Amino acid sequence: NKSYISVRIETNFLDIHKIFLILIKYDCRQFSKLSDKSLYSTFIMPLSLGINGFGRIGRLVCRAALDNPDATVVAVNDPFLDINYAAYQFKYDSVHGTYPGDVTVEGDCLNIGGTKVKFFACRDPTEIPWGAVGAETVCESTGVFKDIAKAGLHIKGGTKRVIISAPSSDAPMYVMGVNHTTYAGAEVLSNASCTTNCLAPMAKVIHDKFGIVEGLMTTIHAATANQLVVDGPAKGGKDWRAGRCALNNLIPASTGAAKAVGKVIPELNGKLTGMAVRVPTPDVSLVDLTVRTEKPCSGDDIKAALKEAAEGDLKGILGYTDDAIVSQDVLHDQRSSVVDGSACMALNDHFHKVISWYDNEWGYSNRLVDLAIYINSK
Repeated sequence: NKSYISVRIETNFLDIHKIFLILIKYDCRQFSKLSDKSLYSTFIMPLSLGINGFGRIGRLVCRAALDNPDATVVAVNDPFLDINYAAYQFKYDSVHGTYPGDVTVEGDCLNIGGTKVKFFACRDPTEIPWGAVGAETVCESTGVFKDIAKAGLHIKGGTKRVIISAPSSDAPMYVMGVNHTTYAGAEVLSNASCTTNCLAPMAKVIHDKFGIVEGLMTTIHAATANQLVVDGPAKGGKDWRAGRCALNNLIPASTGAAKAVGKVIPELNGKLTGMAVRVPTPDVSLVDLTVRTEKPCSGDDIKAALKEAAEGDLKGILGYTDDAIVSQDVLHDQRSSVVDGSACMALNDHFHKVISWYDNEWGYSNRLVDLAIYINSK
């Protein structure tokens, strides 16, 4: 899946920093000098990613990008973390385990398995010098800058594109395997939510094959950082239930994930809605989708269609299993959605329940990196 690009580089405009990154990461030594002013070569151009906000998703996007041969991380910005604490939080993870490589601090850089990542601590996005470190795309994962105007401030720092790691009120949303090929050059875009990334691929398969008349979704969702470990005032003060102890409660919550499917699959706009129930687990969630189909089909027909897609066009994004799995079996799974065939059911030929698991942290982080790589190639 690597993109091999023939590149002609004029030495007068040679980006030494970027070529150095390529040489280090891919050990590309076979350059042919054809004239005093030109170098020609064929090599893999990795995505140079910057990350704003080194919280749960920011750190996991960093791991996912460094694991991906088509990407690297050149800079991180977080004004609320000391660089030594950032290194500690990156190295040790209670869910995904200790990072397998060395993580050290060298001056104002994190050294992660031999990759030097510049560390900034700017509160104002316009002051982060993304351009100076060669960050072509920025992952905006603070949870604060979620619209075009705010996330777009990163462009002033020299980056070319910004991907918001959350749904956005006005930025175009893309879900890999669903509508990513419609990307048309937007500078600011959204990777939607983890739940939309789970729901949309299977909704697309079902709708394309059988038609969805309407549907309801419930996500049984792992706890997240906006919840409290003991009863207290809810963050923001609006959702009172969110202030209840996350350790010993099932907590109903709102989610726009189902409605957001209508933004990435316009034919389903207004046909899906849903809710969430937060549960006291640290990671891995489940989507319960109940739909009424336009065409009659058996439960086996729907499962066969989902399995075919998982082994075909959506391989690596959609998964399928008939095994009797539980949530821990999906921990650290890179796929966006893993359909549980043994848990699906049908009431009749038009009314179906589809169950799909997702690692709401790791799967989502990998899709954001995949989206960044894709738009970087355009």
